Amino acid sequence: MPSSSPPRSVEEIYKDYAARRSGIVRALTNDVDEFYALCDPEKENLCLYGHPDETWEVTLPAEEVPPELPEPALGINFARDGMKRQDWLSLIAVHSDSWLLSVSFYFGARLNRNERKRLFGLTNDLPTIFEVVTGRMPTKDKPSMDSGSKSRNNAKRSTDGPMRTNSTLLNENYVEDEDEHSETLCGSCGGNYSANEFWIGCDICERWYHGKCVKITPSKAEYIQHYKCPSCSKKGRQ
Repeated sequence: MPSSSPPRSVEEIYKDYAARRSGIVRALTNDVDEFYALCDPEKENLCLYGHPDETWEVTLPAEEVPPELPEPALGINFARDGMKRQDWLSLIAVHSDSWLLSVSFYFGARLNRNERKRLFGLTNDLPTIFEVVTGRMPTKDKPSMDSGSKSRNNAKRSTDGPMRTNSTLLNENYVEDEDEHSETLCGSCGGNYSANEFWIGCDICERWYHGKCVKITPSKAEYIQHYKCPSCSKKGRQ
C-alpha cells in the first residue's frame, strides 16, 4: 500500500475515500475480467484493496498486527466458483462498502461530531459500490445530510436535542449538547426534555412538544415542512 501521511481534515478523508472507492469500482466493473482471474480459489486468503491513487489490488492481507488500517474482507477468492458471478461480485461490493466506511471513520475518529456528520454526508452522496455493481442506482429524492435542507432538519432526531423544523435550522458548525435543553419543557404536558424521546418544535410559537403529545412520529415529521402546534392551529396563527 502506498505510504503517505494520513488524511486529517474532512476534505482530505473524503478525497481518500473517493479515490479508494474509484479503484474498487474499476476492479468490479471495467477491469472485472482481470479481477475475476486474479481471485483464484486455489490461492491463499486474498483481499481486494482500493488505494488513494485510485488503483486496486488483489493481494494477501497485511502481516503486521494490528494492521496500519482496517482490513478488507478476507478470502474473497474462496467463494468465486461456488456462486453465480454477479452474486459473488455483489457480495464483494457490499464488503468493500463496509471496508471503505471503516477506513474513513478510522481516519475520522479524531474529528468532532459535526465534522463526522459532514464526512458521512459527503460519502453518502456517492452511490455505494453495491449500487454501482448491481445497477440499483438511488433516486435522489432527498437531499444529503449535509445540505442543510428542510427535509433534513424536519427529521432532526432528539439525540441532538429536540427536533427542529425548517424555522430552526442547524448550523453545521454549531455544537449542541443536552445541557442546553435541560430546561426545555413540553408545551403540552409540561414534562422536561429527554434525549431518549422524540421532540418537535412549533414554527409559529417556537414551543417544543413531545412527539407523542402532539401525535407526531419521526417518520411523519419528515414530510412536515412547516409545523404548527395544536394551540396555534386553534388560534389560526400563520
